[in-house]
Amino acid sequence: MEVILLEKVDNLGGLGDKVRVRPGYARNYLLPRGKAKFATPENIAEFEARRAELERAAAEALAAAEARRESLDGMVVEITAKAGGEGKLFGSIGAADIADAVTARGIEVEKREVRLPEGPLRQAGEYELEVHLYTDVNAQIRVIVIGEE
Repeated sequence: MEVILLEKVDNLGGLGDKVRVRPGYARNYLLPRGKAKFATPENIAEFEARRAELERAAAEALAAAEARRESLDGMVVEITAKAGGEGKLFGSIGAADIADAVTARGIEVEKREVRLPEGPLRQAGEYELEVHLYTDVNAQIRVIVIGEE
């Protein structure tokens, strides 16, 4: 299935690219979220008419993400949780907990933006994590999990 992208999509293409994707990916992700349209002649003509508007919106979103990255890069967040004798947590620290802790520091971060490649944090200690703000815009934060008995 061929679609035309209305914004830059990770690992797929940039604004205005005509790409071939699987039907389920297009139907369930790209089309409902407004990231793409079917690559019909009418939709391509409509896209070309709106290209300047879409490029301006993408540039504004990128600039906003870059500003957020400047304020987030290198941030240190401390989270306290109940833990056993050897630092193993009762429960875990997930993306929502980290997002709440960063938001409490004054910078709005959503749960879906926090990347936990190894899953939730289950041990007390220091972790270097990535916050995915926009396509190709990532910030590095350090999370310190303090275990209290």
